[in-house]
Amino acid sequence: MTNNKISWIIAGFIILSLIGFADSGYLALKHYQGEPPSCSFAKGCDKVVSSEWGTVAGIPVSVGGVFYYIVVLVLSLWYFETENRLFLQIIFPLTLIGFLVSMWFVYLQLFVINEICVYCMGSAITSTLLFILGALVVRQHGGKKSSYGQTNRI
Repeated sequence: MTNNKISWIIAGFIILSLIGFADSGYLALKHYQGEPPSCSFAKGCDKVVSSEWGTVAGIPVSVGGVFYYIVVLVLSLWYFETENRLFLQIIFPLTLIGFLVSMWFVYLQLFVINEICVYCMGSAITSTLLFILGALVVRQHGGKKSSYGQTNRI
């Protein structure tokens, strides 16, 4: 993959992971402050984050989001600095997991809790966009010949 094509994708990973980190970080902070998230234009945030699905083993789901977005950010910055190809092998499965987890939580909001958390939906959109970028990495890089003439597989 040429550096120009991957550089805008890496920039996208960095920007989106920062957005996701801020979003999840806000919800985690509000949880530990014991305050409901501010939802001025949608009233379901507090109901969603305080539902039985808002925590896993006593840990807020938003903390999982914080760690997910930090991992994506660190991997993206690492690739940006080193161009280590391990990133190309890790990022798609990682973003696929993030996407599937997000879709599970969207399902819970829409069909089980019957409330919408705008921050949660923002995170779902962010992880969906990260998944799309991960798929672009596979599409751009998958099947290209390495310098040794072997086909690289992601």
